[in-house]
Amino acid sequence: MWVLVLLACVSAGWAAPQYALPGAVYAHAPLVHAPVVHAPVVHAEPVAYPKYAFNYGVKDPHTGDIKSQQEERDGDVVKGSYSLVEPDGSTRTVAYSADDHNGFNAVVHKTGHAVHPAPIAVAPHYAAPALAISPYGLH
Repeated sequence: MWVLVLLACVSAGWAAPQYALPGAVYAHAPLVHAPVVHAPVVHAEPVAYPKYAFNYGVKDPHTGDIKSQQEERDGDVVKGSYSLVEPDGSTRTVAYSADDHNGFNAVVHKTGHAVHPAPIAVAPHYAAPALAISPYGLH
């Protein structure tokens, strides 16, 4: 019985309040220390210097998908470019760079001439006249 009362008092909040009113006096429960568990010491591994270079390209004559990209990184500086053939036949090339001092910068170039297909003539479509039907008959 006393154990339940003691647990109820401890769980009821004999700990310090979350806020304090000016001039208020609070009674605190005695501090109970949990056993100290020592975690294993984890040694941080050195961070590798970021440096890479890659490139790729696609040239699919069946779908017309033609694109390429190249990029290189040396520390915190990234430089690269990509290009692709747009649906209108022109080529878009984007050269970009990024670093901590200048942020991300991109320059876009368009080459070639856009070719748009001639519009297809479509025969006019005539709809049948609409009839308005109300509870009072046709109008």
